[in-house]
Amino acid sequence: MSQSPIEILARSRMGAMQFVAVAMCVALNALDGFDVLAISFAAPGIAEQWGIDRGALGVVLSMELIGMAVGSVLLGTIADRIGRRPTILSCLALMAGGMVGAALAHSVAELSAYRLLTGLGIGGMLAAINAMAAEYANQKNRSFAVTIMAAGYPLGAIAGGSITTVLLTHYPWQSVFVFGAAATAVFIPLVWFLLPESVEYLARRQPRGALERINRTLRRMGHETVETLAPIEQGTKKSAGMASLFAADLRVRTLVLTLAYFAHIMTFYFIIKWIPKIVVDMGYHPSEAAGVLVWANVGGASGAILLGLLSTRINVRWLVIGALAVGFALVAYFGQGQADLRELALVAACAGFFTNAAIVGFYALMALAFPTDVRAGGTGFVIGVGRGGAALGPIVAGYLFVAGAGLDLVAMVMASGSVVAAISLVALRLRTAQS
Repeated sequence: MSQSPIEILARSRMGAMQFVAVAMCVALNALDGFDVLAISFAAPGIAEQWGIDRGALGVVLSMELIGMAVGSVLLGTIADRIGRRPTILSCLALMAGGMVGAALAHSVAELSAYRLLTGLGIGGMLAAINAMAAEYANQKNRSFAVTIMAAGYPLGAIAGGSITTVLLTHYPWQSVFVFGAAATAVFIPLVWFLLPESVEYLARRQPRGALERINRTLRRMGHETVETLAPIEQGTKKSAGMASLFAADLRVRTLVLTLAYFAHIMTFYFIIKWIPKIVVDMGYHPSEAAGVLVWANVGGASGAILLGLLSTRINVRWLVIGALAVGFALVAYFGQGQADLRELALVAACAGFFTNAAIVGFYALMALAFPTDVRAGGTGFVIGVGRGGAALGPIVAGYLFVAGAGLDLVAMVMASGSVVAAISLVALRLRTAQS
């Protein structure tokens, strides 16, 4: 009996094209990493030029996160219906347009609108590439592929931050968005030529021409082709909607993963979004503040890679719980203040290591928790609702600052999200063990 295309990919050694597909997902997430943090790099210049306070700046910092929340839910579900590849291409176009608009904005309202548009594209992109990375890896390397994909985010922030440090030394804050728009546009032809549609998606959904497209991709990968596709299970084409995430077999994992991700992402984006402004307010130059954020992402990338390697040997859930606990302590410690720029960068790097390792672990948990038919939609829902926490993080922190709270109190409050997330994941494991 011949193998199905899904079995061929799951059981065979990964070929060069599969590695290229996963690498493209890493690169796309790196692009997301820069596009999300572009506003953080530009924030000190925006505040100075337009004279806005921390409360208003917190709203601006959160606009693309609100867009990401909406984009992850809506476009993630669409990716389960029309495919991963067309969703990614559409999202790239949205992101490029939003970055161009941000560079040309003349008011807080205009900038907020364009950041919202950028966020829509980023949100849809995250859901699609998370599913794509999982579906192009074989069974042995699936968790590793997803965690390495997620590591692209801090790598993009590192590369983008290093470039931004140079840009802000010579050019105004708008240059950050001009660079982001150009980098995003370059990826459209790269995706078109290097990232074929997911074989697993085509086999499960079977759109018109699915067999021919699957065999074309299998040949490019060096695998044997298939003569027929197994009949689609009854209701598969209709089941890839939001309601299926709350069916009896998925309800608990959907809700608990969403709560945990929502809580931790508040902590993560507090530290990521507010570092440049906090450091500038301590008396340092914006380019030096961008350097501290770069070190936070160096730590984040290191944490992501280490978690990816450990995930092949240790249960991912427990890795995430451990990272959440240490991340809480380090974010709270960052709020105590440090003596000089070097110490700020060191603490930021350590906080980034553990908080981003937890984020990466969440992506792996999502890929494992949801079946193919709802993988992009399920991932999109968790990310989308979670991005509500991402949007709330900078806003809540901004208004706490305006209300007179010191950095130590604000950091402690915002760090507590990681504790809530850890407790949620422990509860999920207990519930799963009992069932």
